[in-house]
This record gives sequence, structure tokens and C-alpha cells, in this order.
Amino acid sequence: MSSTAGGAFFMSSLCVRPSLITTENSQKMSVTTASTTVDPWLLQNVKLLGSQIGRTPLHAVTKLFSKPGVQLYAKKEWEQLSGSVKARAAYNIFKQAIEKGQLSAKTSLLDATSGNTGIAYAKIGNLLDIPVTLCLPENASKERKEILQALGANIIYTSPFEGTDGAQAVARELAAASPQKYFYADQYKNDNNWKAHYHSTAPEIKEAVPGITHFVSALGTTGTFVGTGRRLKELDPAIQLISLQPDNPLHGLEGWKHLETALVPGIYDPNVADENLEVGTEEAWEVMRAAWKYEGLKLSPSSAANLAGAIRVAGKLESGIVVTILPDNADKYSEVVSKLNIV
Repeated sequence: MSSTAGGAFFMSSLCVRPSLITTENSQKMSVTTASTTVDPWLLQNVKLLGSQIGRTPLHAVTKLFSKPGVQLYAKKEWEQLSGSVKARAAYNIFKQAIEKGQLSAKTSLLDATSGNTGIAYAKIGNLLDIPVTLCLPENASKERKEILQALGANIIYTSPFEGTDGAQAVARELAAASPQKYFYADQYKNDNNWKAHYHSTAPEIKEAVPGITHFVSALGTTGTFVGTGRRLKELDPAIQLISLQPDNPLHGLEGWKHLETALVPGIYDPNVADENLEVGTEEAWEVMRAAWKYEGLKLSPSSAANLAGAIRVAGKLESGIVVTILPDNADKYSEVVSKLNIV
């Protein structure tokens, strides 16, 4: 999947935008809905791009965790466009906005991000010739910043002490000041975030593991857990849904939210989870080391934390099948990898 994940396939199948279209012809080619104009080139190419989103493989965890009667699987979400689970939500947000005529080459997509959603936005925007403006906490990893810059995103750095909450405040101010310039995606309140997982992540899991009994995932924007959990529960009400949070506000799990002390995302539904667990940063680091040693998986801290929570859930079972999400790998976390001596 390496060529697909990098965007090579999409670029080779790209429908090139005509450079010589008269105003009359351009108007004839347009589709108008709700007083907005839909760009047919964008509409066609965003649909083509969908072939690079999702359909990620499951990794059977057999060495780091082993217990008779219990199986543990982890979904490797970095094996898709932009290298993380956030490709799903970012793509769905782009697609829905393009279909409604809210996004074009003249309108910049604006949002706050801790990094991975921003990279997905920037990658998709780069491929579709749509400008992207991102409000990013200044303490984001060096790799995240370099990737975003290379993809041509306009980055507005925000306070490292306020995290994504502070970044959201800056994004809202920009959107309010220049409503004609920006399409404010607002991933924390945008229903197309959780719906991406409702329509893709959950069906993929149920198809690959029909006997799933437990789903375990972290809360950040909460889209992955809420969307996947809702659909899995509809498909099988017996499936137990366990959400994970950091064990304190000053954690090192990028993308995770400590909901008691952070702004609660508008898409969060507290009724989805059957159980809520906390995971510590040091616990995640230990699993990063162990996952590389025993499973050959170089995980990000957030992926390792998800796996730590899933192992805890699986360890309490006498029988069952547990599935968790690995949002991304360790490629963007050289400082942590070096600190933990993972080689």
C-alpha cells in the first residue's frame, strides 16, 4: 500500500483540470445547490481520492498478549493516505463540503489540529488544489511541522500551554473575522467526523472480525470512538464499547483529551461507552517498547496507549475478541523513539 498511501496512484489517475474553458462552458458544467456552486473537477477527483481512504489491515496481537480463549486485534490505520486514522474524517469533511459547494480553490479550509488531522487536511488539499490553514499548538512534534510545511499548509502556531483548546479559539476567531475567506471545518463539532467511522471503520471491523465482543479506543476529537462504537452497537448490541482517556491533564498522549479538564468536543456522546478507562503516558511508553520487541510494531504513544487499554480489557476476559485502533505509527515521533531507545 506504500504507493497508494503516498498519493502516487491518485496523481496518476488524476483528472486534469482543463486550462482553457470559456466562461460560458464553465457555467454549463457547474452544478448549483443551495445557492452555492459545485466545482465538477473537484467533485470528480475527491471521489477518486476515496480509493485511498480506509480498508486498513488488522494485526493479530499474539506475542505481546496471549490468553486461551481470548483474541486481540489492532487496526493499522497508518496504512492509508496521510499515514493516520485522521484520513477518514478529513476526507469525509472535504467530500461533504465540496458536494455542498462550500470548498473550492478560492476558499481555504480552516481548522485546529494537534497534527494528524492537519496532515490529512494538507495532503488532501494539496492533491485537490484547495488551500489549507491550520491552527497548531507550537509544541507539536518537529516531524509534524515539517510534513505540514512540505505539503504547503498555512500554519498558525498557537500557545503550547493551551493545547488544541487554544488552537480552536484562534481558529474560531479567524473564521468569524473572514467568513468569505475560510471554510471552518471544526472537526470537534463536525458530524462528518464521526460519520466517517460509522460508515467505514465499523463495517470494516465487523466484516474482518464478525465475532468481535469488545471495541477499545481513545477519546480525542472522539470521532473514532463515537462513530465506530455507534455502528458496532447497531450491528451487534452485545458488543462492549470501552473508551480511553489519559490519566491526568498533563499527559504526553498527543491527540488524546482529558475530558474533565478540556473542552468537550461537540460530537462527543457520553452514552456510547459501556465503560471508561484511564491510561498513563509511562504505561504507553512501556507498550511502545514491548510492541516493537514482541510484535515488530513501531507505534506512536497514542497507538501504544490504545493497545495498553485493549490488553487490560482482554486480560480480564475468559473468552472474547477485542479490537482496538492504532491511529498512527512512530514515524512522526523521533524524540520519543530516541528517548525510549527503540531501534
